[in-house]
Amino acid sequence: MTHWTAEEVAVIEQNQDLFASPFRPDGHTYGTPTQTWALVVDGDVYVRAANGPQSRWYRAAIAQQAGRVRVGGQDFDVTFESATEADEAVIDSAYEAKYPGSSAVPIMQGSGPRSATVRISRR
Repeated sequence: MTHWTAEEVAVIEQNQDLFASPFRPDGHTYGTPTQTWALVVDGDVYVRAANGPQSRWYRAAIAQQAGRVRVGGQDFDVTFESATEADEAVIDSAYEAKYPGSSAVPIMQGSGPRSATVRISRR
């Protein structure tokens, strides 16, 4: 696992959207980019699947464990891992801080999205 650089973290923090493209089952072809909201918490990057564990991109990310993300016009090769052990309250607060006043924040703090929390790391 490679850590995000300070510049990469800044790009993630400054952009509203991150597009996740886990590998398809062949392990080489990138899937269709899916818009997500990325957060940085203690240097780690997290996203949640708004539709919970049934989300196609989430299932692919957990099954394939790798792919790429696009944020701020840049592509990054990444790994995906379940982050259900992460501090849910801290991630909930990070959503409120990054997306204040959005009606989608309470959705992202719901039990479905919480159970589909993904940590994204550089590879």
